[in-house]
Amino acid sequence: MHRWRSGAATLAVRLGAAGRAGLVAAAGRAGLVGAVGRAGARAFRRVPAPWPYVIGLFLGAKLLLTLLGLLVLHAWDDVPGAPPPDEALMWAQQREISGHRWISLWFAWDGLLYLRLSELPLTGPWRDFGFPLLYPFLARPVGALLGGDNALALLVISNVAFLLALWYGYRLAEVLLGDVPAARRFTRYLVLLPTAFLFQAALTESLFVCLALAAFYHAERRQWLLVGVLGYFLAMSRSVGLLVALPLALVLLRQHDWRLGPRALLGCLRIGWPLLLLPAGWFTFMAFCRWRGGDWFAYQQAQRTGWGIETQNPVPVLLNGLAGEPRDAARVLFAVAVLAVLVAGFRRREVAYLVYGVLMVLVPLSIGPAVYRSLLRYLLAAFPVALVLARWARDGGVDLWLTATLAVVQGVLFVLWLTYWTHMII
Repeated sequence: MHRWRSGAATLAVRLGAAGRAGLVAAAGRAGLVGAVGRAGARAFRRVPAPWPYVIGLFLGAKLLLTLLGLLVLHAWDDVPGAPPPDEALMWAQQREISGHRWISLWFAWDGLLYLRLSELPLTGPWRDFGFPLLYPFLARPVGALLGGDNALALLVISNVAFLLALWYGYRLAEVLLGDVPAARRFTRYLVLLPTAFLFQAALTESLFVCLALAAFYHAERRQWLLVGVLGYFLAMSRSVGLLVALPLALVLLRQHDWRLGPRALLGCLRIGWPLLLLPAGWFTFMAFCRWRGGDWFAYQQAQRTGWGIETQNPVPVLLNGLAGEPRDAARVLFAVAVLAVLVAGFRRREVAYLVYGVLMVLVPLSIGPAVYRSLLRYLLAAFPVALVLARWARDGGVDLWLTATLAVVQGVLFVLWLTYWTHMII
């Protein structure tokens, strides 16, 4: 009995020592985790504003849309006849791009054409002149860095441009709206615009809007050489980018108190000459058409043959769309709503942004009825509508309801974009 008690006592001592050692080790691990957490928090606090807010918006939008997209596509898996025969090729192409749906779902319609343009050999005949080439050509060096994966490169470019667009949007809104809460609202509304999910797709929307926001931001800061360089690439990203020279010139005139005398205009020209780089950007694409296709206007022939695009008065196109079939009427109603918000929120100081927004609506309509199928995409470039909404929503209740409404509308349109039979957004 004595030996048992002695052994038990020894065991108790050893267990106590082991327990104390375990507690010390656990405390050490907890201390380490806490130290890492505190270090991470300090590092996060040192990240300059507005990056924490901008990155949070970016990641939140990506997570929510990815989850919603996967749920929608999974729901179609067991539906008979999905995809329909006329869509089977596109969905097969998506599967070739990636076996991961959270990647492949961002490739549809023109995204597949951009991928093809990024992979075409630069030697030999070239017949694809219907698209400006900045976006797919950027994917070539980025794809080389990613081991030749040009599809992933297109998504990297789109998402990096989206993130930078949010940063530039925040900074521009600070200048135009005058305070941090308004800048936050503008950035949030930029993420919540009806088709803003396309900023994450393999399309030119995020790159174009990023370059446009950057050009206006640096114009407000009177950094005109940088504006010209950004404008050069803006005009190479989409044809309407060439016309952004007009609203940027209005920013320059406003900075000179709208003086239109010969001496004042000469001073504007001396400062704002880099705006000439915008037409130079589009001329670069025309030169490519001449070099590879033998015709400066090969892009016009490609658009006329491929999509029936003919330049025409945008007003009859808008009115005919309203009176047309329901899907076209719904699309055109979005365009009318954008115009109405821009005009209702007009302020003299922001006339350049009004002109820019109107151009982003009317220029696409000027290509004729072929625009209806892609109109909701093109309207995404009219970012000044978010500036107006951010000013209107200074009241917390209005901001809450507007945020919820935009989120629901975007969610519905995103689901329609992923739906086989709808073709609402192309």
